[in-house]
Formats: sequence, structure tokens, C-alpha cells
Amino acid sequence: MSQDARFDEEQSTQHRASVLGLDYVDTSQINPKTLYREVLSNDELYNLKVIPLNDSQSNLLFGITTTTSQQTMSELQKRFADFRVNFAIISDVGYREYIHLYDPPKQVVYEDISITGGKGDDQINRISEMLQQVQADDMLAYLVSQAHRLNASDIHVETQVADIRIRLRIDGVLHPVARLQQDKYRVLISAIASAGNVSTAANEAQQGHIAQKVTMADGNEVDVNVRLETVPTINGMDVVMRLFNMNKDMYTLDRLGLTDSERKVVDGIIAKPTGLVMAVGPTGSGKTTTLYSMLNTLNTDERKIITIEDPVEFQFPGITQISVHTSEGGNDDSFADKLRAVLRLDPDIVMIGEIRDMDTAKTALQAALTGHLVLATFHASSAAASLTRIADIIGQNPLFISAIRLVMAQRLLRKLDNNTKQAYSPSEDDWKKINDVLDTFPPNVEKPNLENLQLYKAGSSDDNPYGYEGQIAIREQFTMTDKVRQLLESHTSVISAQTIEALAVEGGMLTIKQDAMLKVIAGETSFDELYRVLD
Repeated sequence: MSQDARFDEEQSTQHRASVLGLDYVDTSQINPKTLYREVLSNDELYNLKVIPLNDSQSNLLFGITTTTSQQTMSELQKRFADFRVNFAIISDVGYREYIHLYDPPKQVVYEDISITGGKGDDQINRISEMLQQVQADDMLAYLVSQAHRLNASDIHVETQVADIRIRLRIDGVLHPVARLQQDKYRVLISAIASAGNVSTAANEAQQGHIAQKVTMADGNEVDVNVRLETVPTINGMDVVMRLFNMNKDMYTLDRLGLTDSERKVVDGIIAKPTGLVMAVGPTGSGKTTTLYSMLNTLNTDERKIITIEDPVEFQFPGITQISVHTSEGGNDDSFADKLRAVLRLDPDIVMIGEIRDMDTAKTALQAALTGHLVLATFHASSAAASLTRIADIIGQNPLFISAIRLVMAQRLLRKLDNNTKQAYSPSEDDWKKINDVLDTFPPNVEKPNLENLQLYKAGSSDDNPYGYEGQIAIREQFTMTDKVRQLLESHTSVISAQTIEALAVEGGMLTIKQDAMLKVIAGETSFDELYRVLD
């Protein structure tokens, strides 16, 4: 509390004392403060709302607040009948200062979370107990800071029948880290809802964004920057907080793990001034990171770049970024409307957070045909599937075929820890899986050398019980070849994704599964991980 606020508090307390006809003591002027622990216990200080201020020569002076009852004062006079007992009103702030001296709050030790495999029950109990002691903002800041330290992508707060489970998604896999009691959960969820501008009483899913700096009780400052997703369940409101990476250096093409051939394709496409580039895949597959890395590479003083996002996940200097808020079942603030407005600003490059509907798809394709490079994300299982879905959305339109330059479909696999991974010789079943995939390779792509092949599986250590460290992307890069273009232009009926993919592979495209098998053969990941992510 500031000195001015404390002065006002004391002035107000003194006025109330005069109205009640009682003495008043300004405890801010008592230094040092003497503690009389033998007079009352700490529990009595809390329950009776009194503080012993002086105990000398058979005189007892108690500091009371305006909420201390007359009955309490009478009982103290009877209890200390051998003393001359007097009472003086003190401010609420003064009372709390004395309480902190008599009963200092326990210092919270913020323990670092470690991912310890199946032996984490003790840690979960310790973290849970620690979270019960801290205020809501500190809980949120602690979880965010630990998630960043562990390279987690999101934080899950899940309501259960008996308690609330908190899990972190690390390298695509969820790990339980704590459990909360209902009373503490209500405090946390209220703070999250207030910061993210969502309602705890809503009957539908909500989206929000929290961006704030929190100074924790131990003095550490934490940047809390998360995308908020909430959904009501039968036990309460579940929350998922997606973390935003605040490091601009993370968004570069050099860090995407592209092969030389993949990088050559990307560089060639984004160097062109027009066309549509799509990153496709499920949620959490790294689509936005891929597009941000392209934008960061293209971001120069000579280009005007505008993004339309829901929400803006990372702010880049030199790029105009527009946040779009879409409501469930409504188009009151749609991507398409914003995109049409943006195109009137004469941008060179436009990024669309997600193509969701026919209007946005048509507007994006039109922009790609009229002098703009358009980058967009799209939900589809593969590059070929994205083309059939776009065709379903906008109908058979030969114009869209000319607009598409590159479709990058991707997934993320956990990467084996080189310090713990264990080599083994392929079994007969392993050889069959490998050869079945290699037999589908494009004719112009060289197959890997399988002589003396060793495969690897996850090992274990005290530091890394799961045997994986970080993630790698598996990709397929679709570019519009003449044969695919002729196929799409010549058919009036719906073309299957399998037909498009087969023709693209014939033209030299590696599918996601083929790329994943190369990663397995190279010892970068395991068969178990491949089949965890791919069907």
C-alpha cells in the first residue's frame, strides 16, 4: 500500500473511533512492533480480531477493529480481571500487519516440474499442495513458466468428479502434473475467465486471449501470453491454454527442418509475387509456425504484409496484423469481410489464419490470381485431401487450379533422444512395413540404402524416462504439375483424394507416410511413434 493510501486509511479509522467514542492508535507509528505471544494464541488473534499492543505494569492494551464484537471485549475483561484492560481501534491494515508478524505466511517454494514417467505421483502431490497455497495469478504464471521451461505446447485444466486435473502437452503427449481441489479451481478459473474476457457461466464453448505480465510472490516476472479455449462439461468448465512462443528467432525457415529439396521448393514458391500457399494438417501440427517462418523470411522494407488471424499469436515488427473474432454460428466478423477490406490496402503478401468457408476460400483464391501472394492454413488430412475439400467448398472452378502454388501437409513426430535410443535389427514384419512404403516411392526419388539397416526404439534414463526429445516434422509438398492440372480441369465430377495423390506421387511428391518412413530408417524416430501419429 502506498503512503498516501495508508494515510487515508488511518484518517478514516481515526474518524470511526471518534464516532464510537473509543481510543485510536496509529500502528504505522509503532516501530519496532513488540509481540506479546504469551497473551493470546495465534488462533485467538484470528478468531477474536484483536492484537495485544502493550502489556506492562498490570496494564493490557488491545488493538481492535470495527468488526471486533462487544462480547469479545467483555470476555477479555473477565479473562484478564487482574489487569487494567483497555481497547483502542486500529486500522484493518494495521491489524493485518500484526497478524503477519505473529503468524508469518509460509514461504512458497516453486518447485520445477520434471516429467518422470510412471514415478510422478509424489511430484504431483507436491505440486498440487504447493498450488493450493498460492493466489490465482501466481498459479497461472507458474504453470505458464513451467510449460515454457518444458517446451510444452499447451496447458489443460480438466474438471473431474473428485478434483481437477492439470496436464501439460509436451512433444504432442499429455503429462499430468497436478490436481486441484474444487475451491482452488473456482478461484483459478475466475481469474482465467476475467483475464481472458470469457464467462464462467456460459453454456457454449468460448475463445479468449490472455496477455499480461505477472510478478509472482518470489519476485519472478512471467509473461503470460496464451490462447484460451473453454468448453462446459458435466463437472464444470474445462480450459485449454495454448502457449505462444515470444521468440522471433524461432520463426525462420532454417529452423523448420526442411531437407535441401524441400527448402528449394519453398524458396522458389514464396519468391513469386502471386499465388496461394497452404499449410494443412490437424490442430497442433505446426501449420502456423510454418507460415510465420515464411512471413518472417519475406518481411522486408520493400513489401507490405498483412495478416488476418483468430487470434494473433505472435507480433512481428514491420507486419500489419489484424485480429478477427468469430463467434460460433455467426459471421459477424468474418475472415472474408476482413480480407476484402485488406485487399483494398494494396498488400504484397496476405496471410489468412484459416480458410473456413466458401466466401473466404473464393476471396483468397481471387486475391492469389490478382497480384498477391496469399498464405493460409487449412484443416485437411493431406495435400490431396485439401484440394478435394477446397473443390467441395467452392465447386468445380478452373480458376482455383491456377491459383494454387504449394500445399504443405504436415504432422509432428517425437524425436528419439540420441543419448538413450536403443538399436535393434528389423524383424520380418518391420521389413514388410518398410518395403510396402518404399515400393510406393516416386520413380524419380532415390530410395535409401537398407544394407545393414538398424532401427531404433526409445530408451530410458533418469533425466529422460520417455526416450524422446523434441519434435520433427514430416511433410508432403504438393505443387501443381501439368498432369494434375489437366486432371482437375477435365473432370466435372468429384475427384478422389487418392487419385490426386497417386498422380502427384508419380510427379515426384513424397507423401507424409513416405517421409515418416525415411525418418524411421534414418533413426530419427521410431515405428511406435510413426503409428501413434499416422493411421
